[in-house]
Parts: sequence; structure tokens; C-alpha cells
Amino acid sequence: MTGPVRRFRALPIRARLSLLVAAAVAFAVAAVSVTCWFIVQGKLYEQVDEDLKKATVLQGPQRVDEIRSALTDCTDTPRDSAGGFQYTYSQVVKEDGTVCLFPSSVGNVEVTASDRKVIENAGAGSRGIFRDGTDEDGDDVRVLTLPLVINDPSTLTSTHAAVIVAVPLKGTQSTLNDLALILLLVSGIGVLGSAAAGLAVARTGLRPVDKLTEAVEHVARTEDLGVRIPVEEESEDEIARLSRSFNSMTSALASSRDLQQQLIADAGHELRTPLTSLRTNIELLTRSEDTGRPLPPADRKALLDSVKAQMTELAALIGDLQELSRPDPGHQAGRVEIVAWQDVVEAALRRARLRGPELTVTADLHPWYVRAEPAALERAVVNVLDNAVKFSPPGGTVEVRLADGVLTVRDHGPGIAADELPHVFDRFWRSPGARALPGSGLGLSIVARTVQQAGGTVALTPAEGGGTTATVRLPGAPTPPPDVPGVP
Repeated sequence: MTGPVRRFRALPIRARLSLLVAAAVAFAVAAVSVTCWFIVQGKLYEQVDEDLKKATVLQGPQRVDEIRSALTDCTDTPRDSAGGFQYTYSQVVKEDGTVCLFPSSVGNVEVTASDRKVIENAGAGSRGIFRDGTDEDGDDVRVLTLPLVINDPSTLTSTHAAVIVAVPLKGTQSTLNDLALILLLVSGIGVLGSAAAGLAVARTGLRPVDKLTEAVEHVARTEDLGVRIPVEEESEDEIARLSRSFNSMTSALASSRDLQQQLIADAGHELRTPLTSLRTNIELLTRSEDTGRPLPPADRKALLDSVKAQMTELAALIGDLQELSRPDPGHQAGRVEIVAWQDVVEAALRRARLRGPELTVTADLHPWYVRAEPAALERAVVNVLDNAVKFSPPGGTVEVRLADGVLTVRDHGPGIAADELPHVFDRFWRSPGARALPGSGLGLSIVARTVQQAGGTVALTPAEGGGTTATVRLPGAPTPPPDVPGVP
């Protein structure tokens, strides 16, 4: 059984659908044909039985004379005679098994045990039986056996017998055979037609799948993600949903590839500047050593400080790129946990105060618990604070407030132009006024990514009186869930 199933599964979908449709139709047609044949057979036999029943009522002088004639000239050999029963076979069977044919009978019907039982019960009111039988030549006949009581007035005795009448079934069987042949032909035509219809339906139904297959093969062969499968807007069937899903997938892949290429291009551009500076400084130091003309101590120290700064910038840029290239934490559920946001902000504030010791950083923090990755959330808050520290004037103030799940960081720097606000969270984007300052242009991109993954929002808006306000909103609660360990 495994072999045929495997061979069936190895067939194309069209062939399988055609075979399944043909098998289903064949089963239905066969069931209907067989049922029809048996119904017609039953109706024909009912008609024959009804005719036998109507024509063999043992009343009337003529029929009594037929019975007397058969008993008087008892013989089991057919005789040429006219009149009598209109049925072909007519005979009387005595209790001792003697068969006496009616003068009009043209044949002898074989007597069976059921006929003898009717004879035995003739005096008990037996009603007779219908049965299938054969004549002396073996031809099929339909038989009606009726009980008969023969009274002898001279001896005042009676004997039991039976009247057997029958008609040949040749015509009925011929009709049934013709019907069977017609049903067989109709069934065969129906099965072939259903197979052809199933193949046509399969081809029509699978045409969108063929287009989808061709599109997938084209993408695999050419890596062309611009392929789209046309879909009717009003269609909501499975094929349309599959086509829309494929179009969405290729669009997402194309967008992802474009972003990846853009990231590589931007990273290469950002890496070129510090690498060029490093190369220049190292070449100066190497040339000084090779020529035996040492640089003045002040110039040498400046070159080494520049090399150190460029290396620090490279390390920060590589770290930012690694952060952006990490998979979505949603696929790493074990790293996400309930975090006390006020503690994260407090830790970030300590780092920000070290980077801007000349600034005044005020904080008003209220408890708020969120579900996020602790290290990523702290890095995002640090980036927001670093941005505020970087653009604050010397001796300025940075105001930090956390309340009801909203973190606001306000600085008193030059602010951001209105036409630059839509780009502040783009990767590697830096405003014209910030390009001279250290940084990779990835800090706010990391903030936006982290906040979005935590289910929140982030925005930068101009502050009243100058400066910029960064607003971060995260869903959470002022108290932690009671079943979270490690959170007070």
C-alpha cells in the first residue's frame, strides 16, 4: 500500500486532482448506476409478479375445465392446444410429485422444495409464493406457485396439489442487460468526462500557482526582487492571499536588501574618514622614524591624541553597527524581562554626568516598570542623554524627568531646524551643525529601534525658549508584577 501511495504523491498536483475527481465521479456514477439497475429490476419483477397474480385467480368455469383437463389427461409433455391460460407455462403438481401440464402449456417448470412445501400446506390456507426458476431446458422463468385442493365427490375425499404458472424472463433479462450496458457506457463516458473536466479545472485553478512558481524560480535564478504577481483587488481566495503574501515578501526582501546596501554604503563612507585620518597620522609618524627626523614633542603628542581619538571613534562606530545588526529581540524572548526604568535612567545619568562635568544635569524620576532588554534600554537612554550633553552650551542645564512612562530630556542647545526633524532618526544622518562634532550618526537610530521593539515611541521636538526636548514613551506600570523575581 505504501508503494502506490508514494507513486500517487510523486505525481504532479494536476494529475492528482484529475485522478481524485475521476475517482470521486466514478464512485458516484457507479453507486447511482447500480442503484438504478436494482430499482429497475425490482420494478420489472414487480410488474411480472402483478401480472401473474392477476391472471392466475382460480375462478371461472374455463379455468376449472383447464385444471380438470390437465388432471384427466395427465402428462408432463407439452401439447399443441389453444386457449387456456395466456401464460406460457401452466401445470398442476400433485402431492406425490406428478406433473400434469395444461393443454396450453409449452413447457415444463422444474418443481422445487418450496413448491412441495406449498402443496403440503395447501389445506392450511397457504397463499402461494413467487420465485425464480428454470424450465426443462434450463431457461430462466418467473414462477408463481398457488395451493390447490382437489375434492373427489364420489369418495368424499380431497387431495392437495399446486398450480404452477410461469413466464420466461428472457425479455426482462434482455431489458436489464441493455440497461446495464447503457449505464456502463454512460458511467465510462462520465468518468472520462470528469477526468477531463478535473484536468481542465486543475489547470485553471493552478494557473496562479504556476505564475507564482515561475516568479519564485525567476527570483531564485536572477535575484530580481522587483517581480510582482498581479492580483485582483476584490479576490479573497487562497490563491489571491498567497499571491499577496508573496508580493509582500518580495517587497520586504527588496526593502531589506536596499537598507542593507544603504547601510553598507553609509558605513563605508563613515569608516573612510577616520581610517584616512589614521592612515595619514601613522604615515607621518612612520616617515619621521624612517627619515631620522623626529617630530617636535607637541606635534607628536597631537598626532598620537588624534590617532587615539580616531580609534575611539572607530570603536564606537563598530559598536553602533553591531547594535543595529543584532536580530530583533522578539526572536530572543529569553533576553527580554521586566525592568525598573528609573534604575536604568539613573545608571545612564551617572555616565552622562561623567561626559559633561561642566553641565548641570537635574533629574526627577518616578518608578515605572517596562518589558525590555536591560542592556539595550540603557544604551538607548545613554544615547539620548549623550545627544543632550553634546549640544548643550558650556555651563548649561539638562533637565531629565520620568513620570507615568514618559521620559523627557530637555537641553538648552541650538535646537533642531524644522526641516531636519524628519531625518533625525535616519541612520548616519547628521545635521550640518553637528558634522564637526564626534559621533557616527547612529545613536538616535539605535534609540528608535530599541524603543520600537519595546512597544514605545520616541520623538524630538523644539523646546520653548530654545533647545530640544526628547520624549520617550514606553508601556508599563508604576508597580512591577508580583511574580517577577529580582524587581523590588
